[in-house]
Amino acid sequence: MTAMNEAIVTAEGTVVGVRGKRTRSGTISWKGIPFAAPPVGPLRFRAPEPVTPWKGRFAANAYGTAEIQEKMFTAVGPGRFQPTGEDCLSLNVFSPDRISANPRPVMVFIHGGAYFLGTTATPLYDGSLLAKVGDVVVVTVQYRFGPFGYLDFSQYSSDVRPFEDNLGLRDQVASLEWVQRNIAAFGGDPDNVTVFGESAGGSSVTALLSTPAAEGLFNQAIAQSPANELNISKETAAHFAQEFVKMLDDRSYRAGSGGAPVPPERARELLTNATPEQLHRVGKRLTAYSPNSGTGEFLPYGPTFGTEYLPQDPNKAARDGNTHRVPLIIGTNRDEGRLFTRGASFLPTDDQDQSEVAFPEGEQVFLGVDAEYRAALVQAYSEGHRGGDPVHMLGDSVFWGPAIAFAEGHSAAGNPTYVYRYDFDTKVLRASGMRATHATELFAVFGAYRTAIGAALAVGDWKTTGKMTRVMQGHWTTFARTGQPELQWTPYAAANRDTMVFDVHSRIVHDPYPQRREAWMRAHGLVPA
Repeated sequence: MTAMNEAIVTAEGTVVGVRGKRTRSGTISWKGIPFAAPPVGPLRFRAPEPVTPWKGRFAANAYGTAEIQEKMFTAVGPGRFQPTGEDCLSLNVFSPDRISANPRPVMVFIHGGAYFLGTTATPLYDGSLLAKVGDVVVVTVQYRFGPFGYLDFSQYSSDVRPFEDNLGLRDQVASLEWVQRNIAAFGGDPDNVTVFGESAGGSSVTALLSTPAAEGLFNQAIAQSPANELNISKETAAHFAQEFVKMLDDRSYRAGSGGAPVPPERARELLTNATPEQLHRVGKRLTAYSPNSGTGEFLPYGPTFGTEYLPQDPNKAARDGNTHRVPLIIGTNRDEGRLFTRGASFLPTDDQDQSEVAFPEGEQVFLGVDAEYRAALVQAYSEGHRGGDPVHMLGDSVFWGPAIAFAEGHSAAGNPTYVYRYDFDTKVLRASGMRATHATELFAVFGAYRTAIGAALAVGDWKTTGKMTRVMQGHWTTFARTGQPELQWTPYAAANRDTMVFDVHSRIVHDPYPQRREAWMRAHGLVPA
């Protein structure tokens, strides 16, 4: 096949990529391409605007700026950190370096990070190996999060200075619109786009499935470990915005202590003129307040539902048959909660940047669940070899319970739905106590066991990690190409609730943990079949 040209002409201007070397040989990448105008100055807290076309050639050889966050979350190597700033709306394209006779399927990845951290520059998200093995075009997207992307200040809008809601979600839609405009120039097929993401990125996928503006922008969806309880009602989002503005106005104000609201004129002035560092600092204080706010929200950031842009909570949209009519892969990892028990403290407090994450016990473990349903959930987890383990209960509360409710609704509406559980771990992961914890499936999906970032996890398991990578990449790229994973994976339906368990010997299991599933279905307003 003919080699691809590094220089690609997009609708906004020419971008010049870089050919991969060593393990990435046979690929080409274009990094840091702006897909929207910088959201700074008068565009701060506004919906993404079109990027100004450029003249000449844009050197797409480095990842773009990450959204503002704690420095430690931007590590890209020993002693190396990705720069941060408000001007962060960029994406990256990875492709085989040879021209294909037919347009390649496109896979658009949305990174996780609880809607307040993350960067596409994280080495784990390098799309080169997935593109090469699967003969697909991979796009990774940097979007706004934290107070810059997922606080709803629309209550302070005026005709002169408007504010929009769901900015991070709007950024993701804008990136998908960029794909529709430009991906054909990179050899990709704009009529065959799969959006996939993990953790908050997986939640973003389920939110996109429920967002009217995203309809028609993708053909398949993959939600890996979505945390659908991170979605926030418009009323709660308004409260968080009010507390944020009060703290911005008065450094001595402690969130939740009451007082008069900040007048809209003053709020607009503060939000427009505050430095990025001030906004980030107040955002840290709001994050510390959220678990004790009485709202039931562990974090203050996430898609705001009950708005024109996102009319329904995604799980309720699925329950009501209001999600987009596209095939879906959705699933979680067996040991999701273990990652969050190891002093990986990430919630800042008023007095310090890091604090211990306290895990609740008993009924309090079920985040976002009304008290009337907790007794049934406690009973469901009191039996079996995992019974009573608060770490597994919390993991299921945040990830598996909401995910299975979404799968039930999406599949019941006639959408092909494929559910998985990722059980695979390595000797290193077992020795560390992490097992098949949150995000470990990404090493197989992106082929990272064969790169510097993942090789240490494969020690003593070189053959099995290679096999797991082939299995996961095979299913993901076959699904992207055809709308169906490989043949042995049967769809999820009420008659069987088939679940693919990924492990050294992957297999289909019919309705794993039925009592727990039924309890979660009740909690999410679904009637067990």
